[in-house]
Amino acid sequence: MNYITYCRVSTEEQGASGLGIEAQQSAIQTYLNGRVPLNEFIEIESGRNDRNRPVLQLALSQCRATGATLLVSKLDRLSRDTYFITQLQKDGFSFVATDMPSADTFMTQIYAAVAQQERKMISERTKAALQAAKARGVKLGGNRGKITKEQQMKASKAGALAKTIKADAFSLKVLPTIVGLRKQGLSLGKIASVLNSPEIHILTATGKAGKWTSQAVKNVLSRNLGIL
Repeated sequence: MNYITYCRVSTEEQGASGLGIEAQQSAIQTYLNGRVPLNEFIEIESGRNDRNRPVLQLALSQCRATGATLLVSKLDRLSRDTYFITQLQKDGFSFVATDMPSADTFMTQIYAAVAQQERKMISERTKAALQAAKARGVKLGGNRGKITKEQQMKASKAGALAKTIKADAFSLKVLPTIVGLRKQGLSLGKIASVLNSPEIHILTATGKAGKWTSQAVKNVLSRNLGIL
């Protein structure tokens, strides 16, 4: 059986420091027991919007293309949404969580429902705590001068890492289209025009329509020189 691995943390700070990611990777490597996955994906993104996780969508696309099984350390790293998990199963995706590798379809849905309820309870407790703090006169929001220079540098590096991961995921998504047009002999400018056309309508990395330039096309190709 072939595997594609997926790890996720919810904050940029966790992504930069390795907190959470290393533990997930360790669990996955233990499960693989020396086997090498077809590909490995890491995403720094909240799990609240499962459809707005470009790295996950890329991993799922490769699973569909190769017939590989998506491997995660825990089910909640994939999703805490029962509907999303069920829909993946209906769409024919195969996935395994290392903390419950023998779970069948029914048990997986039960675990997802529990995780979804847990997320709801955490959200409700957080809101209640904030409301209580506000009632006591605690000022919420802002750092109020308590962030050190070291923390600022760490946050800056975390932001840069998150942007790089998202840029890599986006470039891999549009790369096949650009390479196909390039093989037809089109210049970078012509490719940009095609991507901007209503028939193709591919958004840029910033989510804008009709804003592709020859430089943006070149950036995608340059970012993926290692796999071309």
